[in-house]
Amino acid sequence: MAHADKVFKKHREHHPQVGFGLFLILLGVSLLVATNDLLGLGEVRNYFTWESAMIFVGLLLLLNLNFIGGTLLVAGGLWFWFEDIYGQMPELLRTVYWPAIIVLTGLIFIISSFVKKGKTSINK
Repeated sequence: MAHADKVFKKHREHHPQVGFGLFLILLGVSLLVATNDLLGLGEVRNYFTWESAMIFVGLLLLLNLNFIGGTLLVAGGLWFWFEDIYGQMPELLRTVYWPAIIVLTGLIFIISSFVKKGKTSINK
């Protein structure tokens, strides 16, 4: 059983250069979005806030197959970013957002357990 977990972790982890490459790609895309004002936020400094840092790190975690942490960081960053953009959160979004995130996190737990079970049975 310990061998199967070790094999699964080995297949799941990226090489450090892949993680750094993903970081550079996301940073470049975010700079393109900011310098061209694609989201209509105004100046470049309005794009690089602590909320966008949370979203950025969450996306990196998602790309590195850490789904739970990535989902929660992206969800938290978007929540606070929406409050800054809209001033006051729309009522529908306020009532549906966190329950939807909790359901999504539960689905991720379930799906990852099936993927983990499938990988370990393949390697036996």
